[in-house]
Amino acid sequence: MTDAPAPVVTVAGSSVRATDARGRALPGLNPFSLGLAARPGAGPLARRPVRLALGLVVPAVLLVAWQLVTASGLVAPYQLPSPASVWTAAVDLAQRGLLGQYVAISTQRVVLGFLIGAALGLAVGSVVGLSRLAGALLEPTLGAIRAVPSLAWVPLLILWMKIGEESKLTLIAIGAFFPVYTTVVAALRHVDAHLVEAGRAYGLRGARLLGAVQLPAAVPSVVAGLRLALAQSWLFLVAAELIASSMGLGFLLMDSGNNGRVDRMILAIVLLALLGKTTDALIGLAEKSLLRRWA
Repeated sequence: MTDAPAPVVTVAGSSVRATDARGRALPGLNPFSLGLAARPGAGPLARRPVRLALGLVVPAVLLVAWQLVTASGLVAPYQLPSPASVWTAAVDLAQRGLLGQYVAISTQRVVLGFLIGAALGLAVGSVVGLSRLAGALLEPTLGAIRAVPSLAWVPLLILWMKIGEESKLTLIAIGAFFPVYTTVVAALRHVDAHLVEAGRAYGLRGARLLGAVQLPAAVPSVVAGLRLALAQSWLFLVAAELIASSMGLGFLLMDSGNNGRVDRMILAIVLLALLGKTTDALIGLAEKSLLRRWA
């Protein structure tokens, strides 16, 4: 007696074998995905050490150019201090116990504000992306609010929430909300209708359909929105630390500008860039895990 042919799920015009000849699910295959394995990268650029080395080329070139310009006297030291002067400023702040505190408090504000804003963006974006009524009600208002510059919120938040951490976190959360909201709405509206039909054929409805089919299909776009939201959170941090702040990298940047300490200003900018890239890389690692699980 011969085995029955394995079930086939037809998605987006293609036939994908969901089980083997004995009816067992194929490992690593989401029945609601296209079933297409990612093509392995070819050549040396597929190797992580090579990509990391290439990524360091431009910063190294900029650092060398910076040193040459300052050493040759083309730019006055009060306009552009040398890399050594910036390093000395960093060591001085670290020895006084300030540098670590500034980095820690700014990172804490960004992470908390990002988590709040991203969670709200995911929730509201899911509702608007799946409901035409919610879209008609909320999209015009949220689109208008999104156009408000970050600094415009500062005096209002001070009036409403005073000068504590709540106002700073709220401003950063506003910055993180809109990239996630926008990408989730667009991604859910462009989920392949065949995937939704396949999910319903498996008996999925409502929240189960959203969690098992629609959000997994939108994972790449959602992660892109999260990365944009995190970058936006670091941008809003400086505006947030305008609110009567006495600690943080935004405070260091503004205080140094008021006191003419260009070396500390450049140090704050470099630290913001490094922290932003580090947190973005962490989301990149999470993205790979999510794609392996859902895509």
